[in-house]
Parts: sequence; C-alpha cells; structure tokens
Amino acid sequence: MEFAAKACPFLRNSTPSALRSLSQKSVAAKSSNGLVDMAQQCPVMGKAMTIQASAGARRHFSATAAKSKPAKSQVSGYAAALSSNDIKASVQHELHKANPAPGAACPFKPVAPVSHVAPASGKTFDYEGVYEDELQKKHQDKSYRFFNNINRLAQKFPRAHTAKIQDEVTVWCSNDYLGMSKNPVVVETMKATLSKYGAGAGGTRNIAGNGALHLELEEELASLHHKPAALVFSSCYVANDATLSTLAQKLPNCVILSDAMNHASMIQGIKHSGVKKMIFRHNDTAHLEELLQTLDPSIPKIIAFETVYSMSGTIGKVNDICRLAKKYGAITFLDEVHAVGMYGPHGGGVAEHLDFADNLNRPMASPVETVMDQVDIISGTLGKAFGVVGGYIAGSAALVDMIRSYAPGFIFTTSLPPAIVAGATASIRYLRNSPHERIGQQTNTRDLKAQLAALDIPVVPNPSHIVPVLVGDAEICKAASDELLRSHDIYVQSINYPTVPRGEERLRITPTPGHTEEMMAHLVRSLESVWQRNGLKRTAEWKATGGRAGVVEGAVDPAPIWADAHLTLSAEAVGVGKGPVGQLLSETLARQVSASAQL
Repeated sequence: MEFAAKACPFLRNSTPSALRSLSQKSVAAKSSNGLVDMAQQCPVMGKAMTIQASAGARRHFSATAAKSKPAKSQVSGYAAALSSNDIKASVQHELHKANPAPGAACPFKPVAPVSHVAPASGKTFDYEGVYEDELQKKHQDKSYRFFNNINRLAQKFPRAHTAKIQDEVTVWCSNDYLGMSKNPVVVETMKATLSKYGAGAGGTRNIAGNGALHLELEEELASLHHKPAALVFSSCYVANDATLSTLAQKLPNCVILSDAMNHASMIQGIKHSGVKKMIFRHNDTAHLEELLQTLDPSIPKIIAFETVYSMSGTIGKVNDICRLAKKYGAITFLDEVHAVGMYGPHGGGVAEHLDFADNLNRPMASPVETVMDQVDIISGTLGKAFGVVGGYIAGSAALVDMIRSYAPGFIFTTSLPPAIVAGATASIRYLRNSPHERIGQQTNTRDLKAQLAALDIPVVPNPSHIVPVLVGDAEICKAASDELLRSHDIYVQSINYPTVPRGEERLRITPTPGHTEEMMAHLVRSLESVWQRNGLKRTAEWKATGGRAGVVEGAVDPAPIWADAHLTLSAEAVGVGKGPVGQLLSETLARQVSASAQL
C-alpha cells in the first residue's frame, strides 16, 4: 500500500478514514465494496487484481487436487487477509511496468469525509484532521509502525502462523527469550489456578485483588534478588514509571541522572516526577562522575540505568556505577528487564551474574556481599524470559512499602489475575534451578554471531544475547523484514526510529534455546540472500565509510558476558557436565573455534 500510494494520486491524496468509509459501501453493482469497484476500474490496480485472481484460481486448483480443502472453521477470521501479500506484489509489478507520472491516467478524484473539511468560522474543531495529519508525519519520516499478524504456536515453539493458519513461519525476534510461555510446568500451573480461582483478580490490590498467590510471588522475587521486599505491577513499564516518579517526588530537591539509552518507561517516569534530570552519555562513567561532581553532596540523587540495553545488546557498568553512587551519596535504580531469567546462576540478572561463583550456592542470609547487594532498587519483568506478563521492583522493605502506599500506577489499577501470578512464580522457581534454557540460549547466540561474522553481515558488537543486524535505512530495513517474511518464512521485525536513532535501523534477532541448527542455517542463508539481492552494506563497507552504531574500524567484538567458565559451572551444578547440556556446550564451542579459524 505504501509503495502504491507513491504512484497513485487517489491513494496518496485520500485519507485512510475516507478509504475505510468507501470500502464499506458499493458504488456499483459489481461488488459489496466501493473501494474494490474503483480499484477494478484503475488501469494499474485493475490489471494487477485480474492477474492475481487468475493466479489464485490456478493455485486453488492445484491445492485441491493434492489434498482436501481445510475445514471452514480452521480459517474463520483469516480469509480477509489471505492474498494481501500476493496482491501487493502484483501491484508493485504493474506500477514498475507502467511507471505512471503523478496523476496520469487516474479516473478518480481523492475522497475526503465531511468531518475533514476545514470548518467555517464558529464550527467545531476538526479532530479527525489532526489525527490524520499526525499519522501522515509518521508515514513521511518512515517511523509509522506496521504490526504483523503473528500467532505463536505453543507446541511448535518458535514456530508461528500468520493471518493464514496454514502459513507457518519461524520467529527470530521474540522476547519470550527462553520459551517459558509454553513450558509445561508454567502452563499446567496456570491451568490449575484458572480452574480454582477463575480468570480475573477481582479488583485492585487494595480492593479484593490481593491474594496469597500475589504475596507468594513477591516473596519469590525478593529472594531471587536477595532483597528484603518486592512489589508486583501490571507491567514493568508501569513499575518503572510509577517508582521513579513517586520516589523522586518524595525525595526533597532530588536530581535524577539517567543513561542516554534508557528505556522509554524510565524516561517517562523521570518526566512525570518533575524533578531535575541530568543525562550522561551511554555507559560513560567518566561523564557520569563529571555530572555528580557538580551536585551538592547533601541533596538526594538517583542514578537510573539498565543492565542489558535491548536494542544494542550493550551491558551497563553495574560495578562502576554502584561505586560512584556510594562515593557521591546517590542511590541506584537498575532496570534488569532484558536480563532476569537469563543471567546469573539462578536467573537473577546481570547483577547476580557478575559474582557468578559466589552466588551459585549462596544462601539468603549469607554475609558475603556481592554487586547485587550494592544495587538499591532493581526492576524487572515477568513478560520476557519468565514468559508470562507483569513487572516488579525489589528493594528495601521501607522503599517498597512507600511505593505501595503512594504510587498511583500501583494503587489505582486492577491486580494481575491469579493464574498469571501463579504462572510467574512457577517460571521463576523453575529457572532458578534449571540452567538448561540459559545454556541453550547463550550457545545459540554465540553460534549465530559467529556465522554472520563469517559472511561479513554487520552485527552491532555486544556481549549479550541480542543480535542486532545493522541495515542503516528505515525504508530498506522494513523491506528486508518484509522479504524475509514473504519469501523465506522468517519473522524478524525491523527496528526504526524512535526506538533507535535515524541511520541505525536494524533487524533485531534473538536466538532462543528452541531454535534448531536447521532453523539457524535457514536464517543465515536467508539473510545472505537478502543482503546479496538488495546490495546491503557489509561490515567491511560500514567500516570503510566511517562506521555506524559500533560497527566501526578497529572495533573489537566484546567477549560474551556468559564466559565459558559460567557455562561450564552451570552445567556442572546440576550434574550434566557430561550429559546433553555438556555435550551441547562442547559442540558449540568447537564450532565457534572452527568459525573463528575461517575468518
């Protein structure tokens, strides 16, 4: 549609709401859809639809000859979207052939609904016009978001079907990092809880929505992070927003120092607090210290940062920032959203991971002090590696109770349903005792990065599980994502502005333990095909032209934070050093040595 709109004056000049209105009525007896009637009269679109209809009939004949037609119930609700990609391809083909000048041979005038006509003096405000203008801005700067219809299949993880149930794809960009959303322990726990307690929570935590399962989950989270208390929210976006805004407002003359690449939820919480903020360059502790030195030692200060930055894969300097916080009288707010479940011997996040051996068998009341103890407030999610939904904070008992008592984002919202919190508790307990999923994820990540490096496909260097493949152009990035989905049955969403800076657009790939060698080989071949067919820049070309997003001359790919020793310790801790996990680890390390030798 976006491509067609460039060449078609009718589509370009008619507003989306006008087109929607037209599609609901017929202007001729030919069909029940006025938009289809007009499209059939168009010299370009009409021809494309005729070609596609003929091709569809041929495909239908072939398919029915090979096997029986699927039951109607299987495809109910999806029929409207079955041929959208095919029609798009035909339209593009006809437009390329015709190459019409703007407005040439178009028999129609653009349509605008009455509500969009500029009001005369004294008339009501044109609300719809504003909405359309704002959307047009998103289309023009290529930041408009397209949501793909992807339906993940629990029994076939990481496979999914698209709008058409029979069309399956492999998902390579999910934040269900460890596949816990389909874990039998989690699913069966949720089923049993749903049967016993019903679907909803019944109210806010203050009114009928506070049960034993909520308290049990908060105890589990506090234990995971070795903190006295924890508090569960509806999401970690809400947890970050509510906690930062409430906390900063309660600290007199507070100043928040925020990493330049912090998540939108933290930025929003800082804005809502209304306090003074200072931004330090990403992971630049020297700059952070410069800013701290300008502040009165007696005023309260919060340093807000993350561990794993989800779009670049970089990892926050937890040790150094905690040291600076102590030196200058600040407290730390650490977002572990893209780390919990995946890092540390028990999935406590990067803060736990940094003292891996000490935390491996550490009891709750241990006198040993680790980096995790130095962090004042930790926020995390239940909706990524833990596979369910929700967010939380962990910290001192007084801090948690104050947020519980004052934060509107906690007080005035319905509590998470019992089945959700029970599933989250089951997931956390499972991952605290199972390293298999973490080892599988990390070995697959290493393997994929090595294979892409061998093909000179540009990956933003980082030590985490994120594999950001640099494209560097919004329109091309979206097209590459579409091509992977359409031609290779691979779903990798394009990441554009404002999620990443303009010019640093990328395909964000997240390997999971469920991706097989065959799936990875297909992904690598498909990426290579897309890069060759579209002439996309390789790593060497980026470096030769000054570099972008860390893909620069002289850049050294950082060693994985999951070092070989951590993987081995995790395997040995559950007695599988020579079993399937140990074998997987040995085979992966051997492949990586071989790949490195070929570079």
